[in-house]
Order: sequence, then C-alpha cells, then structure tokens
Amino acid sequence: MMWAAARGATAEQLHESTGVHRWFTHEIVALATAAADLPDDLERIDHDQMLDARRRGLTDRDIAARTGASEAEVGQRRHALGVRPSYRAVDTCAAEFAAITPYYYGTFGTEGESTPLDRPSVVVLGSGPNRIGQGIEFDYCCVHAAMTAQELGYAAIMINCNPETVSTDHGVSDRLYMEPVTLDAVLDICQAEKPLGVIAQLGGQTPLRLAAPLKAAGVNVLGTSPEAIDMAEDRGRFGALLGDLGLKAPPWAMAEGEADLLAAAEDVGYPALVRPSYVLGGRAMAIVSGPEELRAWMAKEKPRGLVMVDRFLAGATEIDVDALSDGESTWIAGVMEHVEEAGVHSGDSACVLPPQGIGDAADADVRRQAALLAEAIGVKGLLNVQFALRDGTAYVIEANPRASRTVPFVAKATGVPVVRHAVRLMLGESIGDLGLPTGRTMNHVAVKEAVLPFARFPWADPVLGPEMRSTGEVMGIGATFTEAFAKAQRGARQALPRSGTVFLSVRDEDKPRVARLAADIHAAGLDIVATGGTAKAVAAAGIPVREVNKISDGPPHVADLILGGEVAMVVCTPSGRGDRADGAIIRRAAVRAGVPCITTIEAAEAGAQSLGVDPAVVAPVALQDLVIG
Repeated sequence: MMWAAARGATAEQLHESTGVHRWFTHEIVALATAAADLPDDLERIDHDQMLDARRRGLTDRDIAARTGASEAEVGQRRHALGVRPSYRAVDTCAAEFAAITPYYYGTFGTEGESTPLDRPSVVVLGSGPNRIGQGIEFDYCCVHAAMTAQELGYAAIMINCNPETVSTDHGVSDRLYMEPVTLDAVLDICQAEKPLGVIAQLGGQTPLRLAAPLKAAGVNVLGTSPEAIDMAEDRGRFGALLGDLGLKAPPWAMAEGEADLLAAAEDVGYPALVRPSYVLGGRAMAIVSGPEELRAWMAKEKPRGLVMVDRFLAGATEIDVDALSDGESTWIAGVMEHVEEAGVHSGDSACVLPPQGIGDAADADVRRQAALLAEAIGVKGLLNVQFALRDGTAYVIEANPRASRTVPFVAKATGVPVVRHAVRLMLGESIGDLGLPTGRTMNHVAVKEAVLPFARFPWADPVLGPEMRSTGEVMGIGATFTEAFAKAQRGARQALPRSGTVFLSVRDEDKPRVARLAADIHAAGLDIVATGGTAKAVAAAGIPVREVNKISDGPPHVADLILGGEVAMVVCTPSGRGDRADGAIIRRAAVRAGVPCITTIEAAEAGAQSLGVDPAVVAPVALQDLVIG
C-alpha cells in the first residue's frame, strides 16, 4: 500500500500524506523508483539491470511484483544471469584491528569473505523483526536449536535480521547471516553454505511459510515436511482430517467480501470469531455477536482476501498441549489450562501447568487427541494443539506444527529440554532414543502470566480479548496454584494486595459467580465496594459491601475513589462498548493509579483465592531443584 502511494510522489509528499518519518519515505520512494526503472517483462531484464536492481535494495519478490512473474521465476532468472550475492563479515572493530566474528551480510557485485566451514552444517531460520505484540519465544527456540546442533557435531548457521535478539548474539552460532528471512535470501545462503538441511519450525510463521518453496528449490527441510505443514494449515484438509480421526471442532468457514462473510457467519452461528487469514499475533481478530458488529469490524479492519470465521464457544476453557513426535510415536510435553476462558488471546492469558480444574478424564482425552493429530499429520519435531473444553467435550481449535509461545514455559516448568529433543527428532532420531520421562507428575505448580504494557499507555482500555497485547511474560512456581499465581502476579508487576479495598463491577453473565468471588475476598480480610447491580448480588449472598456511584451517576464515583488511593485492586469485566463506557473509564483509572486491574471473571477468581499469599515470604524455588516424576 505504501509503495502504491509512493508512485509519482516525492518523499516529502509521502511524509505529508502518511505521517511516516522522512527517512523512511525517502527510502520507500527510492525503492519505488528502482522498481519503475525496470522493464515490466522479466525476460527483458539483463545482467546489468538485475544487478542494479538488487544493489538498489529490491528483492526478488519486488521484481516479481513489477514483472508479474513468481518469486521463484525471478530467482531462476537472476541466477541464470549470474547475479548472486557475496557475503562480507561485519567489522565489529571499526577496522582498528583485525576482527574475528561470525557475522555476515549479503552484498552484490563485491568480493566475498566467507570461508567454508570445517564440518556439516545446519541452518536455523529465525523469526525476523519482532514488533510489540509478538512474543520472543521463537528466539529462545532458535538459540537452543543452535546449541543442540553444535552438541551433535554440526556447525550452526543462523539466519535472522534482528540485532536485538539473543539468537543474533556473538557466540550463539558458528555463523550468523544478518539477512532477511525471505525466500531469495535463504536460497542464496544455502547455495553458498550447502548445509545438511534447514530448520524452519522454530521461528514462527515467517520461516514456516518458506518450507514449501525451499523444498521445491531443492533444499532439505528438516523435521516436519512441507506437505505435513500444509495438512495442518489448510483448513479444508485439516477439517477433513479431524473428521477421519473422529475429532470435534467448532463450526467454521472462510469467506471473502461482505455478502459472503455475513452469510458464512450466519451459517457458522454467533457469537463468531473473525480474523483475516494473514493475521499475526492475533492482530485484527474479534469476537462478534451479530451482523451489525460484523459490519463494524469489516469497516474498521477492511480485510483483504479471505476471512476465517469460527464459532466462538462461550464459557469454554482453553487448553494448550505441546507435544514431541517422530511421526509414529508422540510424547506429551505439557498440558496447560488457561486461567481466562477461551476468547482471550493465548499470549495474554495466564495458564497453569499441570492443569488444576479440568479433571483426569479431560486431561487424558486431550493428550490422546494431540497424539492422534501428531501422528496423522506426520509431525517430526514440535506440535502445539489448542482445545476449547466445554461441558466435558474437547473441541480442536487449531494445530500448529511448529514451536509455540508455550515451549519455553513448558521446558522451564518441567525441567525437560523440549527444544533440544525436538531438534534431535528433526535430525532423524526417534522418541525412543531421547530417554524422555515416563511419568507426568510434578511436585510443584507453575503459572505463566502475561506482562502487559498499559502502565506506558494510561489512556488505553486494559481489557483483554482475542487480539494479543502483551509484551512479555513471567513464571511463578509454588507448592500450590494460589502460591504460584500470586508469585506470577508480582512478577508481572500486578502484585495482589493483602489489605485494603477491592472494587467489583461485573457484567450480568458473570453475576452468578460474583458471590463466591466476594466470599474469597472477604475471607482474605479485604473490604469490598461495588456499583449497583454487583453490590446487590454481593449483599444477597450475605457478604458486607459498600455501594458506590457509577461514572454515569456523577461524583463522587468509583473513579474518584481509585484515583484517590482508596482502592487496592479493581475487578471490572467489560459490558459497555466504546471509549466512554463506564467500564473503560474505571479500568483506565486503575492503570493511572497503578493498582492491579483484572478484566475477566476467571482471573478475578484465581486472584481472590491467592489474596492471602505473600510471595515475599514464600521460600524461592530454584529451577534446578524441581523434581519431575
């Protein structure tokens, strides 16, 4: 879209119309100009034009867009013309004296400096640039993959273009290519290095999308095959597979255009979860309760191409299962129960390992289903399966044949080096070779909690939903769930109060659960204030409560109490819509006052049960001391 705007515009005009910084608009206009200077027929591009285009910053994909050819066809034409990059070392010593570093970058038309490695190599594809709202769990996985490859006697070659990640640190890999994780860059590096194979399932969706074109170009993709990846990601094929295996999934559809999308949502049923098929990190996802909300979502997001529509299972518990498989046998690394109900993005939801409330039968069932899927898909390495558990029935939401954001949590909580085992499977070993634990009993409870950025954005409504908003995560470990949850909250800078007043305001559908919530708060010795409807529900249960004005009732109201320092914790589940809704104003006041603000009834219940725990006086637990049965 920015390139289209750049055609015929100056850098200053583009800055004025978009607000993008002038440095970037200058670069964008330069790239648009370079593309316009090329012939629009690939066969008419000669050696000098191709070399000039690449030196000016165009990628094979850019040239493909200009000529109407495919990216692979541009690569073939470029190679036939003899235009290939050479690789030069990053001089980290500013030429003051000789620098010996494993950092390389690609350039065109100059002599290269890379030398052959002394042993077979494995390429690990990183996740590329991270933006706020994406996890860095993939960086963890890539680092451990490089370490494992080296332990097994291979040279580890990392391809990643983010200098702020650990995977691009000195000493992590034998050779780092600070290059974009794109098809043309990876193919050129593989041509230069001739690795044993490429690991594409540890850097998220960016490298996973390259698996099929890499294999088509003759590169050995280690682990799960591109055909198996497509089986899991193609909704039609995956739905058919679920039917063959006798597994259940919520109704779903894919549609394009307003009329078809409205018809698809009616067929699937409301409430519906909608998302563009290209979303990353949960961006642009929403739960809509009817046609009007769906139209409003379309007007806001303006989705291009296919939109996925899933029936949203209200009231369901979300379950994450991480598994290791060699294609024939599967080992379950962890079953995690989300604290918040399905509908809150997994990156923002707290989760607990082992699960606390789903029961042994459901635990065994999701393990069975995950193993069935891993072996039917043909996974060799990692698989993450997400389930929605409602009324005792597990529904498969999706299966991802790659590393998930929960892998570091599972590895640290259980003491099992999950990524190390996954890489060994990718390199041809079997589940039986790994010496994995046979039991699944932990002598502790671990809770993963999201770190949210709202303290930096005090005017944002901190309500949680299907779009990921967290910028990090922490883990709490304890002998019980309440102890682990309290530790996790303190680690996430949302330490639960041990005295003072808790404000409650919950939506109507949460009111049947508010009596138990209030009872736990009262039992912990804290006072309760609430707005009208919630106060009546609490008082009806015989629990002391003081009623306060809603925002719309006028001052003195609850926001005045919060900002005045009279409230130690806020529980406010969303009911109104829009920035001026009472709930949004209350939650913003909590953020500005720096007090814990909980926006789901499930997290509120977990927090209330943990109010009596003081993490500061609980003996710390070292990861090395964890005992796994």
